[in-house]
Amino acid sequence: MSATRAGSRDPKPPVIAVVGPTGSGKSDLGVAVALALDGEVINADAMQFYRGMDIGTAKISAAERRGVPHHLLDTMDVTQEASVSDFQAECRLAIGEIHARGKRAILVGGSGLYVRAALDVLEFPGTDPGVRQRLEQEHESDGLPSLQERLERVDPVSAGRLGDARRIIRALEVFELTGRPFSSFMPKREYFQPAVQIGLDVDREILRDRLAMRVHGMVDAGLLAEVTRLDAAGLRQGKTASRALGYAQFLKVLDGESDTATAAEETIVATRQFARRQLTWFRADPRIHWIDWQDPDLVAKALEICGSPASVI
Repeated sequence: MSATRAGSRDPKPPVIAVVGPTGSGKSDLGVAVALALDGEVINADAMQFYRGMDIGTAKISAAERRGVPHHLLDTMDVTQEASVSDFQAECRLAIGEIHARGKRAILVGGSGLYVRAALDVLEFPGTDPGVRQRLEQEHESDGLPSLQERLERVDPVSAGRLGDARRIIRALEVFELTGRPFSSFMPKREYFQPAVQIGLDVDREILRDRLAMRVHGMVDAGLLAEVTRLDAAGLRQGKTASRALGYAQFLKVLDGESDTATAAEETIVATRQFARRQLTWFRADPRIHWIDWQDPDLVAKALEICGSPASVI
């Protein structure tokens, strides 16, 4: 789908999404595209919603934003639970407001489901705190295999896709509330409004090394102190934030169950695994236009995909 050229005041120009695995340079490319197209960035990284989770999420700094407005950063306390359906509503509101100002909306992030929620026609089934609590109690008393077996019986597609307790509980909750398998709510690849997606294509071995260096850099920058501060603010009570890469591992250091070196290595392993899952998710979407992350003409090629001539940044 072609995008509107820079300077156009089309009331619904295509949303531009910059996607790819963690550590691939999405934030920098998003800023560069926004500067070239008079745009504003919307964050689609679920862990960057949280105030104070800066070092461990590699959150883009105020200086790195280069004056480009960023939306949906630092919007939640660590005790709050992130919701894809809430994000969808907030993101689409932000897109509308950006377009109403005559600007371009640039969605940037690697949380695949959040990106799809923003871009695609996607229905979210409701929730029931009582059902959710009962399923969580069953998980604590009977263990995850019991819930996995139940999900296999009612929704084998989701059972084959989901491996963590939170998502399995959600899938069982949806089935109880609607009588429909959770997998039936997954969207078709149909844009909610015009969009263009740019993916950063990485060299996996180079990315592996980069991720290790980045985690060690986070440790040097004070990740343990950040986790300590957030622990005092209720990090452990946050169902989403407490599971974030690095934070879960370094909470063990605070508990005396691990040391800094071990926590760093465990974070590196978990981050590499997460990057592989991100690549698998985004590679499955044939609408994404891929560019080599190390291409010297990366910004120019991204702008060409957006339908705009390259500009000097």
